[in-house]
Amino acid sequence: MVLSRSTGRTAFHSPDTMLYALAALFAFQLAGEALVHALALPLPGALVGTLLLLTALLWLGRLPVALEQTALTLLQNMMLLFIPTIAGVMLHFDRIAREWQPFVVAGVAGAAITYVVTALTFRWMLARSPATATTPGAST
Repeated sequence: MVLSRSTGRTAFHSPDTMLYALAALFAFQLAGEALVHALALPLPGALVGTLLLLTALLWLGRLPVALEQTALTLLQNMMLLFIPTIAGVMLHFDRIAREWQPFVVAGVAGAAITYVVTALTFRWMLARSPATATTPGAST
C-alpha cells in the first residue's frame, strides 16, 4: 500500500506496473544514448534520455502513478545505487591521492553552485506561490 503524493490517495501497485515503469525509464535512457551516438553530441546519454523523459511528461501533462511510485522507490534506495561507483573509485585510490586538488575544487564548487541554484529556485517558487502572495503581512 502506497500513498500517492500527486493524488493523495492510497494506491496498490503490482510488480508488473513497476516493471513497466522501469522499462520506460530504461527505454528513455537507451534512446538518449542512441541519440548521443547518432548525432555525436558532447553530452551524456543519460542526460539526453532524462530530457527526453521530461519532454514526454510535459507533453503528456501528468505524471503516471506507476512512474511516480517507481521513482519514489528508487529515490528511497538511492544510496544502494552509489555502491558500485564508490567501489570503482576505490580501485583508483592511488591516482586520486596523487591528483586530489581537482576533486576538492570540483566538490566545493559543485556544492556551492548547487546551494545557490537551490536557494534561487526556492525563492522563485515562493514568489510564484499563491499562498505566500495572499498571506497578510507577507513581504516580497
